[in-house]
Amino acid sequence: MTVRQIRVFGDPVLREVSERVTTFDKELRSLVKSLTATMRAGSGRAGLAAPQVGVPLRVVAYAYDGKSGHIINPRLELSERRITADEACLSAPGHWWPLDRAYAVTARGRDMHDRPVAVRAIGVLARVLQHEIDHLDGVLFIDHLPGDERERFLAQADLPG
Repeated sequence: MTVRQIRVFGDPVLREVSERVTTFDKELRSLVKSLTATMRAGSGRAGLAAPQVGVPLRVVAYAYDGKSGHIINPRLELSERRITADEACLSAPGHWWPLDRAYAVTARGRDMHDRPVAVRAIGVLARVLQHEIDHLDGVLFIDHLPGDERERFLAQADLPG
């Protein structure tokens, strides 16, 4: 399967709101397989969203602690419990920053064959799903940082806003 180039902060596709998938065909299955291969080849290896490879569709792949898969047109249900932990992004390689997220989530959507899927996750996998689904709305993890923290991250990482 094709490993694609990961887009980095500053690429306009990372700020686009992705389109809903309406056609579940061979092309979509190829995209899912390519996302999975690219994610596994990357340094983070926990998750990847289609916009990160330049495809503005609502598709994410994930793999963490023995759980792996993909979700198309995902929706999130968040727990009220929050936790702060370091977070990184394959689109900003080598840069970590503490970020507050929901501790547990349920992500619902479809698989590449248009079958319903629900993933219940806690801890790191919950964080991964939130992070990747944010990408589908053009949201980067730094957008969750307070203004002064965001500015400090951008200055230290030498990344475009």
